[in-house]
Amino acid sequence: MLVASEFLPASVLPGLAAEFGVTVGTAGLAVAATAVAGLVTAPTIAVVLPRADRRTVLVALLALATLADLVVALAPSFAVVMVGRLLLGVSVAGYWAFAFAAGIRAVPGRNATISTTLALGVSLATIAGVPLGSMLGDQYGWRVVFGIAAALMAVSTVTLWAALPTIPAQPGAGLALLRRVLTHRRLMVGIAFLFVTVLGNFAAYPFIRLAIERVDASAVAVLLLAWGIGGLGGNFAAGGLSRRRLRLATVLGPALFGVSLAVLAGSGSLWLVAVATVVWGFGMSMVPVATQLWVTHAEPHGTEAALALQVTAFQLAIMLGSALGGELLDVAGLGPVLLVGAGLAIVGAAGFASLRGAPR
Repeated sequence: MLVASEFLPASVLPGLAAEFGVTVGTAGLAVAATAVAGLVTAPTIAVVLPRADRRTVLVALLALATLADLVVALAPSFAVVMVGRLLLGVSVAGYWAFAFAAGIRAVPGRNATISTTLALGVSLATIAGVPLGSMLGDQYGWRVVFGIAAALMAVSTVTLWAALPTIPAQPGAGLALLRRVLTHRRLMVGIAFLFVTVLGNFAAYPFIRLAIERVDASAVAVLLLAWGIGGLGGNFAAGGLSRRRLRLATVLGPALFGVSLAVLAGSGSLWLVAVATVVWGFGMSMVPVATQLWVTHAEPHGTEAALALQVTAFQLAIMLGSALGGELLDVAGLGPVLLVGAGLAIVGAAGFASLRGAPR
């Protein structure tokens, strides 16, 4: 529900922009706004809450996300929409910063399975959330979509509270651990390449609907679903490949979606667009699984702090990528947006390929 809510604006962008009288590029900042709050939250939440029970924190973050979706659903202006999106950004970044580390502490020795399972939630969100959001938004309006999201987020909050066991904080969590992790050069270089990769994706992703519509508007819902199904395959592929060839998994994801964005930029064929859309979803969904495992291999004794930096890189890239894509869209059109995204993804793939040797 967090990921579905994070990217709901991408599925209802035209209606959202029209109601508030802003450009589509400006409306795309509703995706970037979550990253603004996440950029502050991800590296600091473990410092602010070094000893808090992780179950309590995760449940509280979902409750905040419920409020955020409700604020957007009832917003009287675009400024209030942005406030709601900032609240959601706190929830998303905080949740991602703790979830994987909490999982591997609750079930030791099953890192790849836990990472894949978390990513499965992301895929289910893109398979169901974004296409359903698009269809419901077209039929009932974008406010109804966010209202439904708020109700389902509330159900998720209660479910998590009932199901999750108590999970104490990681020993040593806090500012000292974060400072130590920041001096880990190999880890920081890897996170820099992750940033470039995600920047490329999110320069283009808020406008995926526009990329499909310019070829065949009737295919939007089907191809958004196809993107999510491709992502599901990418999650499982990354989990399986990472167990044996972690470096290859980190390279393959950005390489695949970089090529697919380049194809989307120049193709007018519905079939090529369909294939490129599926490959885009497949490749991008490999990235969080492979890089999450890469980060925990690189820094096994400071996983919360290392994962917080990974989430920070994601949030910064989402924020800057969405802003960059929106500006390019308004100035130069959709083609350059997709090509810039493709170029950044290939740079990210080359960067991970250059990180030879096993992580520490």
